[in-house]
Amino acid sequence: MIMNTPLISIITVNYKQAKVTCELLDSLQKLSYPKLEVIVVDNAQSADDTSLFRQFYKEARVINSSENLGFAGGNNLGIQQANGDYVLLLNNDTEVKDGMIEQLLDCFTSTNIGAVSPVIKYYDTPDKIQFAGFTEINAITGRNELIHSKPANGKTLSSPYFHGAAVMIPKFVINQCGLMPEDYFLYYEELDWSRRFVDQGFEILVCLEAEILHKESISTGKNSPLKVYYQTRNRIHFMNGQKTSPVPFLTFFILFSTPKNMLSHLFKSEFKHLKAFCKGFWDGLVLKKMGFQKI
Repeated sequence: MIMNTPLISIITVNYKQAKVTCELLDSLQKLSYPKLEVIVVDNAQSADDTSLFRQFYKEARVINSSENLGFAGGNNLGIQQANGDYVLLLNNDTEVKDGMIEQLLDCFTSTNIGAVSPVIKYYDTPDKIQFAGFTEINAITGRNELIHSKPANGKTLSSPYFHGAAVMIPKFVINQCGLMPEDYFLYYEELDWSRRFVDQGFEILVCLEAEILHKESISTGKNSPLKVYYQTRNRIHFMNGQKTSPVPFLTFFILFSTPKNMLSHLFKSEFKHLKAFCKGFWDGLVLKKMGFQKI
């Protein structure tokens, strides 16, 4: 048995996906790490599914929210009630293997390490890497890339951003940097939060030994109008909030990205996607409405 181990608060947000969340809880039940607190934040829940979730993780704490708080709001609700020395945020569409907790903890070798994400692999193709770090966001395009490979040697890799699907963060870092920004509702919030960590002098790492499986885009769909809207709106909002001037990005977005995306949706007869893109563009650039929006 591991001695002198810190308490880890695992937080996951459920939104009308009880079956998927139960699959995650079942994988957590098999972990051998001795000091875990598992919190399920159930967004937009009128009933109480505590008994269901506890069939898969006996000691799960369930926090019901009658309102859909989004990704950030749901995680923040869990963080505020967590007792752990570290919080581990996990998407409900992930599954873990035994040993991951210990591998992530081993990467916190100094107090200036603010967050550690595992390598994320696709659930359906577990030999394929979805995430092993991020590149920096380009100041003109407002885009960055997922790193899909890892070096043959080394235990960790530095990254400018962590991945919101799976990240371990010391509680004192959150106390210092604040909670996850909630105005995005979906997408870009972990990038904004990561930037805040870095600005406070913390380093973000990817643990190359730890791995997790991700059933990507179950909640919003791989190419849904909802995803198009939030990624468009929040991309603009994120870039407008950076220290550098947003003028190069806005010029690129208006002159190149906007016509390209509109023509693409028209060519594919994706009229709902086109509407979502236009609304996201308008809300991000002009109206700047943030939080939840019906699409």
